[in-house]
Amino acid sequence: MKSKEVLKQLRPYKQGKQTKDIQKEFGLDYIVKLASNENPYGFSDKVKELFQTNKPDFNIYPDGYTTELRSLISETLNVRPESLIFGSGSEEIIQMLCRSYLSVGDQVIMTTPTFPQYKHYALIEGAEIVEIPVEEDGSHPLETMLDAVQENTKIIWLCSPNNPTGTALSKQELQDFLVKCPSEVLIVLDEAYYEFLQQEKDLDAIHLLNEYKNLIVLRTFSKAYGLAGLRIGYGVADALIVETLDKVRGPFNTTSLAQQAAAAAFSDQEFINYTYQENKKVLAQFQDFLTSIGWDYYPSEANFLLVKTPESGMDAYDFLTRYGFIVRPGELLGIPNTIRVTIGKEEDMKVLQSVLQDYHNQLN
Repeated sequence: MKSKEVLKQLRPYKQGKQTKDIQKEFGLDYIVKLASNENPYGFSDKVKELFQTNKPDFNIYPDGYTTELRSLISETLNVRPESLIFGSGSEEIIQMLCRSYLSVGDQVIMTTPTFPQYKHYALIEGAEIVEIPVEEDGSHPLETMLDAVQENTKIIWLCSPNNPTGTALSKQELQDFLVKCPSEVLIVLDEAYYEFLQQEKDLDAIHLLNEYKNLIVLRTFSKAYGLAGLRIGYGVADALIVETLDKVRGPFNTTSLAQQAAAAAFSDQEFINYTYQENKKVLAQFQDFLTSIGWDYYPSEANFLLVKTPESGMDAYDFLTRYGFIVRPGELLGIPNTIRVTIGKEEDMKVLQSVLQDYHNQLN
C-alpha cells in the first residue's frame, strides 16, 4: 500500500519524557513536569463534583451537537450558537481547517517558531508553507507576513500568545492586520493561552467576528481550565465557516465526559481567576530570578517562559531532568540554546531556581 508522498517527510508527534520515565531512569521520588504548559493547580472543584455525583452512560453516544456546552458558551460570549465549532482540543479544529480549506499548491503563512501542528496538517494537504521568523522579542512580524500574501494564499496562522515564545499581539496590531489582509484569506487566531492574558492585553477578538468574516478564533480547555486529559476545545467564527468545518468534523468527535466537564469548568471563573493570579505572581518571581543570574528570556503573556540558556538547551534539559524537572528543550522547538519552562506552583519553582542556580554556577 502506498501513502501520501508527503508523509515520508513527516514524523509522528513525539511527546516529551513523562513522569514515570524519569522516575524509572533516575530513581527519583520528587518529579515536576514543566514541559507541556498544563495547569499545575489541577481543575475546578465543580468538575470534581461532577464526576463524584454523575454516573456516566458509556454505552450511549455523546451529543454530536454539544448542546449544553454550546448554549453556555454562546450566552457567555454573546455569540450565536451556530458560530461555534467543537473539537478534540483546539488542535482537531486546526486539522479541520486544513482539511476544509487547503488543496495541493495552496499557500499558508505562519511565523517560525510557532505551534508546529499548523505546518504539519497543512503539509498533509499538500500546501506550500511560508514561514516568517519571529521578531527579536518573539513577536509576529505582521507586515512581513502581509507582504508574503499571494493569490494562492488560503490561511494565515496567528498564535497569541505565541507558543513557544509567549509573546502576544496588541489589539491595534490585530485590527490593523485585519484591515490590510485580503478578505478571501482565512485568518486563524489561536488563543489557547487566552486566559493568562492581562486584561489590558485582551484582543477582544470575539467582537471583531461580525466585521471580519474571514476570522476564526480558537480556544481550548486544555490549559487554564486544566482539562488537557479530556481533549476539548472550540472555535468561534462566521456561521458559514462553521458549516464548512462541520462537513469534515467527525459526528461524535468530543466525548460526553469532556463536554460535561468543560461546561462545569467554564462555569467556574473563580478557578480561572485563581490560576491567572497565581501564574502572574510566580512568573514574575521566576523572571526576577533569571534576571538576577544574568539569564535572558522572551517576554511572556502565557503560563510558560522561553528561557535563553548560556549553552545548549539540551544540556540544560539533561541537567534539570537529573533533578526531577522536566522542561522542553528549545532544540526541539526550533530555537537552539533555550528551554521552555511551564510556570508551576510557587514551591516547585523555588526548588527549580535552586537547581538552575547550581547549573549556572557550574558554567561559571
